[in-house]
Amino acid sequence: MPPRHLVDTTLFYSPTSGGVRRYLNAKHAWLATQPGWLHTLLVPGTERRIERGGLSTLPGVAIPGSFNYRLPLTPRRWVHVLDALQPDLIEAGDAFHPAWAALRIAGRRGIPAAAFCHSNLPRIVARRIGGRMTERMLGRYVRWLYQRFDVVFAPSLQVLEFLNALDIRHAVHQPLGVDADMFHPGRRGDWLRAWLGLGPKARVLVYAGRFTGEKNVPVLLRAFARLGRPHHLLMIGGARQGRIAPNVTLLPYRREGIELARWLASADALVHAGTRETFGLVILEAMACGRPVVAARAGAVPELVDDQVGVLAEPQSADSLCEAIASLYRRDIDVLGANARARVLRQFTWQMTFQGQMAVYRALLAAEPRAAAEHAAEAG
Repeated sequence: MPPRHLVDTTLFYSPTSGGVRRYLNAKHAWLATQPGWLHTLLVPGTERRIERGGLSTLPGVAIPGSFNYRLPLTPRRWVHVLDALQPDLIEAGDAFHPAWAALRIAGRRGIPAAAFCHSNLPRIVARRIGGRMTERMLGRYVRWLYQRFDVVFAPSLQVLEFLNALDIRHAVHQPLGVDADMFHPGRRGDWLRAWLGLGPKARVLVYAGRFTGEKNVPVLLRAFARLGRPHHLLMIGGARQGRIAPNVTLLPYRREGIELARWLASADALVHAGTRETFGLVILEAMACGRPVVAARAGAVPELVDDQVGVLAEPQSADSLCEAIASLYRRDIDVLGANARARVLRQFTWQMTFQGQMAVYRALLAAEPRAAAEHAAEAG
């Protein structure tokens, strides 16, 4: 029997993008070890490159200030390439034209179509351009789109609740995971304080991620300005490198993998002030490295972090974040880190993620597609 061909398609994939890219790369690597599956990624890029079973790209225009995301020059070509790849199952990772292309091809070929809801699009857009009416209108659009898929994956209970509120009842809670061999306490080293020019008693916390509004970087900076020395914040993900305050060091984006694992594992803890996380993959990566987490009690973060693995602060409060960091150092950081690592191994490995997804995929492939065929004409 020929292998089942799964195609993942999304706009949210670039050389410097975040969780969606890490999820898709991990999925591609895992499926390469599984007999009976062929996996292709179809994403924007700088050139047209079609590789069945590999990374396929279509040319796109770079979107300024978006972590190198690209919009395709000819969206219609997305449909043609997706059809030419001859998938048996398609998963769309955004709510834009790749999703409609996925529905169109799924309906044409009579195959299942899955979606992964990585973000609360109505809320994100409404907060950036304002207005409850905008959020309501986009909510209707998301409902109209996702009701056409056979299944919609939600990375957190928060996203699942959002989808259920839109009357999307075929949503499935599917947490993401982490490579617990890559992100491992063994990556820890004694080099970090010396590299930062700090003494052995310095309290070093790391932030890794985008410097966008929802990450609340100003809250982090105010908290460390108030804490002062010996607390030091290492921020990974900026556009430049250097000391931007007496106790804040900025590093450019570091590619995921061993390099990022070394930075995370060698700090005392991860610190994160973001309030709109729909999952928080970097939080799991730090926990897998045996490091506790100090984060805002908001979004999906409390689904990952409690007082057994870290400390939660009040959202948007530099004072609360200061107190949370101070309280961390009144506890045994290594015990918290060991608890964090154990939680990842129990609940959040990529193996668990993809085994759960494969069970859903197999059920879809064994049944008549519920939505894709019914809505093929509307999607087209």
